[in-house]
Amino acid sequence: MERGTYQDISPGWTEWIFPVFLFVATFFSTTFAGLIHAGYSDSRFFPTLMMALRHPLILAHGLPFSFTFLAILLAHELGHYFACRYYRIRCTPPFFIPVPISIAGALGGFIRIKSPFQHKRALFDVGVAGPLAGFAFVVHALLVGIAHSRLIPKGSAEGAYALGEPLIFQWVARVVLGYSPGSQDMIAHPIAIAAWFGLLATCLNLLPIWQLDGGHIAYALLSREAQKRLSVGAVLGLIGVSFVGWPLPSYLLFGLLLLIIGSRFRFYHPPTLYDEEEVGPGRVAIGMFALVVLIVSFTPVPFSIG
Repeated sequence: MERGTYQDISPGWTEWIFPVFLFVATFFSTTFAGLIHAGYSDSRFFPTLMMALRHPLILAHGLPFSFTFLAILLAHELGHYFACRYYRIRCTPPFFIPVPISIAGALGGFIRIKSPFQHKRALFDVGVAGPLAGFAFVVHALLVGIAHSRLIPKGSAEGAYALGEPLIFQWVARVVLGYSPGSQDMIAHPIAIAAWFGLLATCLNLLPIWQLDGGHIAYALLSREAQKRLSVGAVLGLIGVSFVGWPLPSYLLFGLLLLIIGSRFRFYHPPTLYDEEEVGPGRVAIGMFALVVLIVSFTPVPFSIG
């Protein structure tokens, strides 16, 4: 990396108040979601909430999911944050988005960039740092979580919701547990489920759509027109894939939101200050690795009802 020329201005302590409040709220919402994955709920949220209010100590059973998922999200956002600090790009602290009544407990996080990118190298490094940092935590969580999961005969968990299995999830399960998807189902440990949500967040962020981390990476590696075409194609592809899981088109709302926002800017990524500078072969190799991470983390049908 090469340091930028912008003054390195850290967020003032008052800028951390609201992000810390959101982080605490996200901790509680993900811990509540962890109760569902630990088997302390039949997925009916309000009875589970009343149970937790009557017996607050039961929330401790949601901590394996909560700690793991928050660690993955925090690693992702701090990857962006420290890359910005390295280049002296002004940005906010990480903001997390709690969703109290959901099976994940959070919609992820974000930081807001307050300075322009100096060149494509800075854009690439800031864009790729988050997903790769989060993915490193995901792999570790997968190994630990799947090792504590258990296998049951295929079809014996009728009526339960099922999570799609990305390639890396299947590979780790086969190596660690001898998992055979054709004849077995997996009762995943909450840590493994948190890793699964981490994979979902990673692959969605790596989509080469200009608003996302993958869009920053694609713009840094490709021409402006090529990035625009790839962005449009990726949005339409995501919307199309949504209907594979009908009647639960999981990606549809997200895809439509990206389409609406992107159309306002004609899907063009904002240029850097010195756009003519190349990123170099090392970053191209890292970009190819990020593409592999996207492929092995993606599942066409993330949710289904068994």
